Amino acid sequence: MPDPRPIVLRLQNITKRFGALTANDAIDLDLGRGEILALLGENGAGKTTLMNILFGHYVADEGTVMVAGDDGVLAPLEPGSPGAALAAGIGMVHQHFTLAENLTGLENIVLGTESIFRLSRRTGPARRKIGKVMADSGLTVDLDVPVSRLTVGERQRVEILKALYRDARILVMDEPTAVLTPQESDSLFVTMRALAARGLAVVFISHKLGEVLAISDRIAVLRGGAKVGEMVTADANRRSIAEMMVGREVPASRRVAREPGAVLLELAGVSVAGAHRRTLVDASLAVREGEIVGIAGVSGNGQAALAALVAGLERPSGGAMHLFGAPVTRHDPGHFARAGIARIPEDRHHDGVVGAMTVAENVALEELRQPGFQRAGFLRFGAIRARAEAAIRDYDVRCPGPDTAARLLSGGNIQKLILARVLDRQPRLVLANQPTRGLDIGAQTEVHRRLLAAREAGVGVILISEDLDELTALSDRIAVMTGGRLSETMAADTLDRGTLGLMMAGHRDEEEAA
Repeated sequence: MPDPRPIVLRLQNITKRFGALTANDAIDLDLGRGEILALLGENGAGKTTLMNILFGHYVADEGTVMVAGDDGVLAPLEPGSPGAALAAGIGMVHQHFTLAENLTGLENIVLGTESIFRLSRRTGPARRKIGKVMADSGLTVDLDVPVSRLTVGERQRVEILKALYRDARILVMDEPTAVLTPQESDSLFVTMRALAARGLAVVFISHKLGEVLAISDRIAVLRGGAKVGEMVTADANRRSIAEMMVGREVPASRRVAREPGAVLLELAGVSVAGAHRRTLVDASLAVREGEIVGIAGVSGNGQAALAALVAGLERPSGGAMHLFGAPVTRHDPGHFARAGIARIPEDRHHDGVVGAMTVAENVALEELRQPGFQRAGFLRFGAIRARAEAAIRDYDVRCPGPDTAARLLSGGNIQKLILARVLDRQPRLVLANQPTRGLDIGAQTEVHRRLLAAREAGVGVILISEDLDELTALSDRIAVMTGGRLSETMAADTLDRGTLGLMMAGHRDEEEAA
C-alpha cells in the first residue's frame, strides 16, 4: 500500500563517479513528511557520497535532487551549494560533533546565522526562538554553559537544535548514537519520534540494526553504489536486513564458555597522570589467557589512558603493572610489541596505517626487523609482498593488490589489514580499541570471528568498546570506566544493556545501577 505522506525529498537517478569508481549508480529515493527513513549499506556502499550530494558538498554527474517548498511543490535543489541546502530546510547531524567547545550552547546554535559585519550580537531574539524550538521538540540544554562542560548527550542536543534553529524540515543523522549510553539513545529516539510527529523528515544512518528496527518507518539499502532494495521496517528483521546489505547470509559470532589460563596482564592500583582524556585513577585489572575482558564506557572517560598504558605509550604515575608474570620496568611500544602485545588502535586511519605506504608495507610494518623481512639491513621485498598477498587472501582485504596505497582502502578493509598484521604475529595479548566502530555488519562479523578465534587459541584480549551488544556478545568479563576510574570486572552473562548504561552514566556498581 503506498505511503500517503507527501514527499518532501526526491532523489532521481543520482549518479556520481570518481574516475573508474561509480560511487552512486542511478539511485532513486523518496522521503515523506514525518517519515524516519533508515539508509543502510556496507562501508563504501555509497551512503556518504549520496548525503554529500544532498547537502551540496558534491555535485552529481547525473540526476536531480528535488525538495518540497513551503507550498509542498517539489523543485530542483541548486547543486553543489550547502547554502542552498540549508535554505531549503536540510540539516545534518554528523557522527563526530562539529561544535566549538569554548563557546556556549547558545553561541554554537546561532554561529553562522548572523552577519560577520554586525558590531554587536542580539541574543534576545535568538534565545526566544531557541526556547520555542526546545519547547516544541522536547530538547532541553543549558544555553549558557560552555559546550566543553556538557555531557555527550547534551552536546548532541545542541547539534540537533542547531539544525532546527535554521528551520530544518529534513534532518540527516549520521550514526547519532555512536557515543551515547543506552539511556541517552532511548531519549534521542523519543525526541526523534516527537519531531517526526510534528512533520520533520529524518534520514537515519546507522550500522546498529537493533536501533534501525526500533526507530525507522522504512529502510533503504545500498550495495556497491546502487540501491538494492527497500522494505517497510515492520516487515523486516536483523537477518533480512543483513542479507540485503551484504548479499548473503551473515552468521552470528558466538562465544563458547572456556576456562581461562594464566594471568597475562595485571594492574594493581595503577594511575596515569595526564590530560583529561589520558587520565587513569587507581585502576586494577587482570587479563588471562583465553579470555576477552571488555571495557565499557562513554568516550573520554579514561579509555585512552588505559589503551596507551597497555600499548606502552604511557607509563604509570602510581601503582604496579605486571606483564606475563614479571613487573614492567620498561615502558616502550617496541618493547611491548616484541614481548607479545599487539594492538588494534582506536583511530585506524591515524594510528593504524600509514596512508601513503602500500598495503604490503603496512602489513609488515611492525616486523621489518625480523629475519624473514630483512637480511644484513636490507629489506626482502619479495617476502614482504608474499606476506601481503597471503593477508589479502586470508582476511579478504578488498583492494587491487599489495601495491595499493592504504589510504585508498575503505574503513572495513583497513581494519582487516590491521587484523592481519596483528593476529598473524601470534601475539599473547591483544588490545582491541573500538575494533568495529563505523563498520558495516559484514565487517563487524569478521572482526568478531577473528577475535573469538584468537581467544580460543589462548590469546588474552582487552576489548574497549562503546557498543554494548558487542561487549556482551564477545566478553567473558566486563568492567566499566567512568571519570578515569575502572569498576570491578563482572561476568558478562550477568549483565544487561540497562545496567551497563546506568554504570556508564556514573552509577559505580551493579547494585546501585539495578
